Amino acid sequence: MCANELKKTGHQQDLEAFHESVYPLAYEYFGGHSSHRNKKSGVVFRVWVPKAISVSIVGDFNQWDVSKNPMSPVDGRGVWEGFVPSIKSFEIYKYQIQTEDGRSFLKSDPFANHMETRPNTASRYYNLSGYHWKDQKWQGKKAKETLYEKPLNIYELHAGSWRKYPDGNPFEYRKLAEELVPYLKKMGYTHVELMPVLEYPLDDSWGYQVTGYFAPTSRYGSPKDFMAFVDYCHQAGIGVIMDWVPAHFPKDAHGLYRFDGDCCYEYADPLKQEHKSWGTCVFDYSKSEVRSFLISNAIFWFQKYHIDGLRVDAVASMLYLDYDRKGGEWRPNKNGGNENLEAVTFLQQLNTIVFAHFPNAMMIAEESTAWPLVTKPVADGGLGFNFKWNMGWMNDMLAYVSTDPFFRKDCHKNITFSFHYAFSENYILPISHDEVVHGKHSLLEKMSGDKEEQFAGMRVFFAYMTAHPGKKLLFMGNEFGQEAEWDCHGVLQWELLNDKPHLTLQNFTAALNHFYLENPPLWQIDFSWEGFQWISYDDNLQNIIAFRRIDRQGNELICLCNFAPMLREDYRIGVPVAGKYEEVFNTDAEKFGGTGAGNPDLVPTEEFPLHGYQQSVSLTIPPMAAIFLKYKPN
Repeated sequence: MCANELKKTGHQQDLEAFHESVYPLAYEYFGGHSSHRNKKSGVVFRVWVPKAISVSIVGDFNQWDVSKNPMSPVDGRGVWEGFVPSIKSFEIYKYQIQTEDGRSFLKSDPFANHMETRPNTASRYYNLSGYHWKDQKWQGKKAKETLYEKPLNIYELHAGSWRKYPDGNPFEYRKLAEELVPYLKKMGYTHVELMPVLEYPLDDSWGYQVTGYFAPTSRYGSPKDFMAFVDYCHQAGIGVIMDWVPAHFPKDAHGLYRFDGDCCYEYADPLKQEHKSWGTCVFDYSKSEVRSFLISNAIFWFQKYHIDGLRVDAVASMLYLDYDRKGGEWRPNKNGGNENLEAVTFLQQLNTIVFAHFPNAMMIAEESTAWPLVTKPVADGGLGFNFKWNMGWMNDMLAYVSTDPFFRKDCHKNITFSFHYAFSENYILPISHDEVVHGKHSLLEKMSGDKEEQFAGMRVFFAYMTAHPGKKLLFMGNEFGQEAEWDCHGVLQWELLNDKPHLTLQNFTAALNHFYLENPPLWQIDFSWEGFQWISYDDNLQNIIAFRRIDRQGNELICLCNFAPMLREDYRIGVPVAGKYEEVFNTDAEKFGGTGAGNPDLVPTEEFPLHGYQQSVSLTIPPMAAIFLKYKPN
């Protein structure tokens, strides 16, 4: 499925890479793998526990007796191996670890492919082989396409709270795929981004505190059920992105925390060891074994589960030594700066290795600062990602739409400033789950004004987002105007679709998404000034901006956004070509719940120079609305 075939080397060379550099296929060696020893079939288990004096495999198969399946040291550097005959799929197990100071404790397998469902914490043996993929057409198409010149419209999803059965139980992976994929196709989304589905113990962490990096959470089924989810999406033409958390891990006793009785996966340095406000530990990126664990985990999801991209969470927390730390709680690096140079090297290695094996992968950074060159090549000093969330745009826009339109003239820069840096990185414009929780209100409730004005605000905001350079991401529920904040224990307010305004907004979102997909000027040149040109950016008194989006063939759309609840008649803008212009999309159309104001007839140009052009058009601008114009040849 990948352009560069992944190849295994001899175990000695593999272990040298694991300890000295990076072993990107560590999952093929560590964990549990079917094997034969002394003419017996069974499973060989391997684990890295550098400070252990003894390790045993225990589980129901041996009555948790530490004496029955002891492991042996492999290389004198902390790798242990043991063979268990006749073990069956789904059997639970843990490692019993003893340290020099006499302590003995149980740990789950860091490389386990399956785990018990919380609150239970044991690993399960599971053989991943045998699933028959049917996504060859998707993989072939993906290999031929240029990722950056495609439409990318992402639906961010929490698997447990999108929809549920009537009894309150969440959908399993297969049921979720059957219900979700037709909805995504109808709504005009190209990809689904899953909030973390790596095994995690605490529901309230939303999956961002992982204890089973190689195991899709058993809340929704087995590993092959998750394969079927991805496969089903691909067969329908929907890509799958996963949230991934290499920044930190929780302190659950069965997990990575103090895995060998001391700091093993985490930093030993107390000034680097924890994110205290999160109650989590920071991975020690200076250790080859830790880098191998994480990088092989990324490769694992692309290789074994055919996922299309990883959205790397909390990158800023990795990059800065002083992230969420006060003076005296951090130490400058060797150059006197606040950058975590080890984390920088890790991210560069991660992206280099992923793209070497999967050239069409998406590696997306959730990086919330102005760190330079996030999406630039490692050879040029960049971090090597190929996309970055535009958090600055998101913060500016959410502040703007929350402001009373009367006062928007004083914060007009919030809708124009992002264009100054829009092409400095390969941006995705995110309206994510983080913006609709913890007292921040739902997106609909953020909008200024009464209910009618709020729905109009949603429409013009979505249109502005669609027209703005950059790929798109929207959290589930926003497409129909969820009123309550998101609750991971609950379910989206689908009952709101019984109310006409919410159903109309859902229909509008679908129409706008399909309009986006059908118009290359909105996505073909997202990362260069060649695809964008201002017409008018300084009409702050009327809260109006206008600009052009252009594709490779020179086709273009003109977008005009009015962020005031005022009808503007005879509003004039300059246009690049003389002739007639057609209004091809209007967020204020009656079918979308608007007033119906607009420009139903072709609009001729006049020889009235404006905005640097020799001709202009006079338009009717609907209140709190966006319109798109297309040149109409005679």
